[in-house]
Amino acid sequence: MDTSWWLALAAVVLLALVATLVDGWGRGHRPRGYRTRPPGHPRGTREQAGRPHPGDIWWANVPYEDGPGAKDRPCLVLAVRGNRATIAKITSKYHDEQAGVIPLPPGSVGDAQGRPSFLETDELREIAVWEFRRRVGVVDPVLWDQVRHLAG
Repeated sequence: MDTSWWLALAAVVLLALVATLVDGWGRGHRPRGYRTRPPGHPRGTREQAGRPHPGDIWWANVPYEDGPGAKDRPCLVLAVRGNRATIAKITSKYHDEQAGVIPLPPGSVGDAQGRPSFLETDELREIAVWEFRRRVGVVDPVLWDQVRHLAG
């Protein structure tokens, strides 16, 4: 009997087995030990925990100060107590008439254009932790000390 036929059959079976494993056995079941997070994101990091921490910059659903509704905007987390967080909103518009406005370095809020941003420490908000959508990073330690002094 020709051995090339057997080799071809073995290759097809092996390919089917690999495809099944890669596909996660029908996508409804993952093999034990299968990674559910991207490489380089170890278990227990702040991003994976999905919870804000003081000093973090996040995009969140922040309520308007002058009426009903809210806006998805960047903010600085000042404190977290249970399921509520105290935040200072970040805006792209500089309001020189407002006290407690701190310019942030370009790119602080994770936008692609690197536009200037301004932290408003005079009107703090309290929001639920489930309103946080995307973590951008951590504020610079020197700026964090300045913010805690102004907002505290």
